[in-house]
Amino acid sequence: QVQLVESGGGSVQAGGSLRLSCTVSSYTDSTDCMAWFRQAPGKGREGVARVDTLYREKYANSVKGRFTISQDNAKNTLYLLMDNLKPEDTAMYYCAARGGSCPRDFIAFNPSIYNYWGQGTQVTVSS
Repeated sequence: QVQLVESGGGSVQAGGSLRLSCTVSSYTDSTDCMAWFRQAPGKGREGVARVDTLYREKYANSVKGRFTISQDNAKNTLYLLMDNLKPEDTAMYYCAARGGSCPRDFIAFNPSIYNYWGQGTQVTVSS
């Protein structure tokens, strides 16, 4: 079992930055495959960024060049650095982890492959 807790959300103006954190605790499985998703009102859960076992990164086209995903050496914390935020980035952001093997990039943003989810942290970007 893995427990994920997100933090770092808030309200910023367009062009600003935020860094989200996801702390991992009470886990008994590997969390080398982790991702960030987001969900805006009226929309489904959307994959944002994923890091795999070899620290390779994958990003949604909408955030490429603006967001950076990273994981600390102990793999206890996952980060999402968000730069040049836009109003369309407004959403609840969720941390997700998959125990076991890490799938290939082409299914990285399928929510169903992740076993564990945090409760989310709200990001609001105003123009």
